[in-house]
Amino acid sequence: MPRISVSIPRQTLTLCDDQGGVLREYSVSTATNGAGERRGSQCTPRGRHIVRAKIGAGRPVNTVFVGRRPTGEVYSPELGRLFPERDWILTRILWLSGCEVGFNRLGDVDTMRRYVYIHGSPDSVPMGRPGSIGCVRMRNADILELFDAVSPGTPVDIVA
Repeated sequence: MPRISVSIPRQTLTLCDDQGGVLREYSVSTATNGAGERRGSQCTPRGRHIVRAKIGAGRPVNTVFVGRRPTGEVYSPELGRLFPERDWILTRILWLSGCEVGFNRLGDVDTMRRYVYIHGSPDSVPMGRPGSIGCVRMRNADILELFDAVSPGTPVDIVA
């Protein structure tokens, strides 16, 4: 089974094979507020996680999701200008669940209940520097590739 590693300092996501060999590395954008696990912190949670669910299979590129449901919208620069403050979750979602009770699972630190995802973003969103409100943002072409390469249960390690 492949593994995913997210480096907050490097702003990268690495997909590795089951022997640890690098299959692909992507530039990402994690939280503006840095690393942290508390609900409401808008930080990217650290530690061991798994892909709990894959959402959006078969949807068009730039499908807009709110609450993990497609809104019927397809992102465009015009739509972005109409809603400049919206946190765009596009194309595909890998919903993460923490594996470390008391650190990133259950209570006030539960990654899944915080709705932390790896997801697509508008192509205009810069990668390689923090900018999200907790999620791991990717380019749409990259999330499509990653989405097809992993399954629910895939391990995800997020390091700071």
